[in-house]
Amino acid sequence: MRTPDFPSSSSRPGPRVGPTGKAAKAGKPSNPQHDKRAHEVRIVGGQWKRTRLAVADKPGLRPTPDRVRETLFNWLASLAGAGGGELPGWHCVDAFAGTGALGLEAASRGAGLVLLCEQDADLVAQLQKTKAKLAAEAVRIERGNGVTALERAVPQSLHLVLLDPPFETPALYEPALRAAARALRPEGAVYLEAARRWNDDELAAFGLRVFRHLKAGAVHAHLLRAVDEGEAGAGPSA
Repeated sequence: MRTPDFPSSSSRPGPRVGPTGKAAKAGKPSNPQHDKRAHEVRIVGGQWKRTRLAVADKPGLRPTPDRVRETLFNWLASLAGAGGGELPGWHCVDAFAGTGALGLEAASRGAGLVLLCEQDADLVAQLQKTKAKLAAEAVRIERGNGVTALERAVPQSLHLVLLDPPFETPALYEPALRAAARALRPEGAVYLEAARRWNDDELAAFGLRVFRHLKAGAVHAHLLRAVDEGEAGAGPSA
């Protein structure tokens, strides 16, 4: 298999931001125990199952909830068809990595190569520490623009693209989807997390369609596939 081309990007946009959580609402006192739990997520499957990941104290940083990730990776495991929730040998890009929860979940489940793209220097440093702690050899970390990395990837080289852009920056969605569709293997999948539901009519412009959808609170989680793939598509080839 040809390895995807993941060149470094020189783009340095501002840090990833998301909607403010309940703890930030005015008039609510801080609870140290609640705050500690809110600033952690966990890997839910694979070799690093139950490993906790720190959520940096960044305004609005919005890691994908554990329950949503568990559902997403159940969907993906059914596509892989390998059993045990594994994604053996998959090549993946987490284009808006943040805490790295999505990309690290893929690596925990046997992905062969996972690129984590993040613009914020502090978050990149945290990702590097986590990679070292886990001895995550399949994980690469790039400080820069995840859309640019996708645009430079070898066409049809990726099994999985993870798109979780800042909710309040809707202009990122179209270029991210366009770049993801170009880089996606015919049997691959795109995960899209958004503040609203995307429909097939608007996704058709990128050659994508909704394969699965879940709403959890303010999060709309979509698993997208190429429009010409069957509902029960085969797992990725070697």
